[in-house]
Amino acid sequence: MNPIVLIPARMAATRLPGKPLADIGGMPMIVRVLRQAEAANAGPVAVAAGDAEIVDAVRAAGGRAVLTDPDLPSGSDRILAALAELDPAGAHDVVINLQGDMPFVAPGVLAACAGVLENQASCDIATVVAPEASPDDRTNPDVVKAVLAMQPDGRTGRALYFTRSTLHGDLPVWRHVGIYGYRRAALTAFNAAPPSPLEIREKLEQLRAMELGLSIWAAVADDAPISVDNPSDLDRARAYARTLND
Repeated sequence: MNPIVLIPARMAATRLPGKPLADIGGMPMIVRVLRQAEAANAGPVAVAAGDAEIVDAVRAAGGRAVLTDPDLPSGSDRILAALAELDPAGAHDVVINLQGDMPFVAPGVLAACAGVLENQASCDIATVVAPEASPDDRTNPDVVKAVLAMQPDGRTGRALYFTRSTLHGDLPVWRHVGIYGYRRAALTAFNAAPPSPLEIREKLEQLRAMELGLSIWAAVADDAPISVDNPSDLDRARAYARTLND
């Protein structure tokens, strides 16, 4: 297995415009994400940027970045465009898609995601889940829940479904974390397909993969990483960065 880690990022985020370059403890957020990805040692790392400003910030920090068409509709389109430039010969058979808004993602989480693909031959797409943060997660439609057939080790599971709906019963509720590892053929097939009925219903693109018959497995992380989607998330990330500096 020969993975590459790609981080899609663009300036025109609806809820927090310009967030890739938002300062968090003296460092642009996209650079923090880059550093965490590099520390995972899961393969070479590059940013698939929709804007020249992001490319400049990454390169100024010594990282690798590719400028992609700013009008591409999704992160998966962006990483495929970057992949075509970085690896046209197809040497990398696994692509880890790390969102550019997780500035403190633990390197071990990325390594675990890649490890699922290495250890499960039937897995087409790997992802990450974490335990529910509170009972309120079960009824919160903004928290995406993963329904898993867990393995005996309790650290990996095969995904049966993803939903925003309330889950009942006494079994653990797993929060989905938006990190994906694709076998290259699975990424190409997923991206070529139109949005599926379940994807449209739940507003969850991973359901398109499941309706295509692709097998998704998940690695369990101890905690969900901070994800910066809005100004309050950014405040929380900055506060967390101050604890690291202290």
